[in-house]
Amino acid sequence: MRIRIVDAFTDRPFSGNPAGVLLLESAAFPDAERLQEIATEVNLSETAFAHPLPPGGEADWALRWFTPATEVDMCGHATLATAHVLHTTGRATGTVRFTARCGILTSTAHPDGTLTLDFPTAALREETAPPGLAEALGAEPASVHDTGEHIGDLLVELRDEATVRALAPDFAALVAHSRRGIIATAAAEDPALGYDFVSRGFFPGVGIDEDPVTGSAHTALAPFWSARFGRDDLTGLQASARSGLVRTALRGGRTLLTGTAVTVIDGELLTAF
Repeated sequence: MRIRIVDAFTDRPFSGNPAGVLLLESAAFPDAERLQEIATEVNLSETAFAHPLPPGGEADWALRWFTPATEVDMCGHATLATAHVLHTTGRATGTVRFTARCGILTSTAHPDGTLTLDFPTAALREETAPPGLAEALGAEPASVHDTGEHIGDLLVELRDEATVRALAPDFAALVAHSRRGIIATAAAEDPALGYDFVSRGFFPGVGIDEDPVTGSAHTALAPFWSARFGRDDLTGLQASARSGLVRTALRGGRTLLTGTAVTVIDGELLTAF
């Protein structure tokens, strides 16, 4: 069985966020235990598994995502990576519909090589910063928002871009503060550089200390910063060591995430399901 490693939200190999992608030929997923074993072996922030669905339904492919430690409800970069593989291998054209834990998602390919994901917008709710969060993160929050059921993160606004870039969290302590992780963010210091806001994503609760580029986090970052800037179309830079750009477009209850992807490894999984 073919297994691919795809760098998502980048146009260059060895940047963006790598995801494992396996396109299954079966009509159903194998046992979750085996999917988890493969994701643990791949050892990237997420590995995506997809199988085709019969024509005429509400979706074309069923999709699941696993970190090295657990299955997750929503993942942007591995969805982008899966769509990239479907299009570059001729398995799909135009818009692809996925059914996943978080509902129906779509990916649309554009002539310039970009892909746009259509995801549910996170329902933000402002909260008081919980005791110990500032110490665990290593910076004092300017505001804190819960991101709702599909993501399960805390979105933490910090003073400025430099503070976000300099974070060195206590990952063990961060686990206590959200179901999945922490999204740290601030406005860009110089929008002329091509991005409106920066972020970093820390998800030790699901086995990922820092995620290179988190598409799902941008379903919360988009409404947060769109409200601040008064614009629905923005660009976010996730300022990890690998880094990546996510173009966001707020469309009410849906958020569009646009980016590119590059296949870096194309190999064979030698174990049977």
